Amino acid sequence: MKKRLLTIAVAVLSLGAYGQKFDINLLAAATVPEPEPEPELPTAAKAIDTVNTNDKYKKIVLFEDYTWKYIELERPNISDEDFQDAWEQEQIHAYTDVTLASLPAEVDLLLTDSLHGWACPKIGPVTSGWKFRRHRDHKGTDIALNTGDTIRAAFDGKVRVVREVADAGGYGNLIVVRHANGLETYYAHLSKHLVEENELVKAGEVIGLGGSTGRSTGPHLHFEVRYMGKPFDAERIFDFQTGQLRDTLFTLKKHYFNIYSHYGQTDQESSQTTERVVHIIKSGDTLGALARKYHTTVARICSLNGISVNKTLRLGQRLVVR
Repeated sequence: MKKRLLTIAVAVLSLGAYGQKFDINLLAAATVPEPEPEPELPTAAKAIDTVNTNDKYKKIVLFEDYTWKYIELERPNISDEDFQDAWEQEQIHAYTDVTLASLPAEVDLLLTDSLHGWACPKIGPVTSGWKFRRHRDHKGTDIALNTGDTIRAAFDGKVRVVREVADAGGYGNLIVVRHANGLETYYAHLSKHLVEENELVKAGEVIGLGGSTGRSTGPHLHFEVRYMGKPFDAERIFDFQTGQLRDTLFTLKKHYFNIYSHYGQTDQESSQTTERVVHIIKSGDTLGALARKYHTTVARICSLNGISVNKTLRLGQRLVVR
């Protein structure tokens, strides 16, 4: 058959060479056989449901044809052995025997790498940051949310503490996670926790729901970051407005633990906060008297504390005077 087709094609092309007209489409139609239709492949059965197992990283998928299979989710690349040191669960704060003086001047922390991910615990506007306020240090960052919003683990880690309102004081419902990178993160004022103590969690995993429990005037996440039990400004780690991690390698400096040292300062400004002198207001104190006592000016005291010269001083109030 192939020889016959070749002969016909040569003959027709020879006619064309002598000026004879012909329709190449007719030639194609006459010589090329119709392709046989491809057999229909069976379509894959659609997944219709997922069933949890005792292992949260292993699920059962059910299909519409009454079949099922296991699927393995990616697990955090950490081990229980990473969390033996000062694993305290009777009280909220760990490393209580570690003093600030014993810590190095600075330490490099690799926050994330190819094996360990990260996630902003809650993206949103910061309503109150790391600072001294209302007679006490505010040692965390408050992010606005709606009750029931999901809260995610910042890094791979292990849950050290889960507390209900009655046992966590002003924190309300609280979760504390220790991470392989050396940090601990606190998630406070939750309406509900979704993890248990000693549970391994992966970065980005939903661990709780936002709320307004404990000492709270409205729904928000109070988020803290601590190293060896010492808190510092969480905005040095995350841009909560955009949800971005500021850097993968973070150099933590000792002066960052000062309540007056915050993200956005130059390194010189931050280091100078450790030299600041704080005065607790007593009966009879005035701005003028404080300026004379500490060899400064009223204007300087007002500038350091963000107050006006007409500010009424309260007993017990703390003022930076130098």
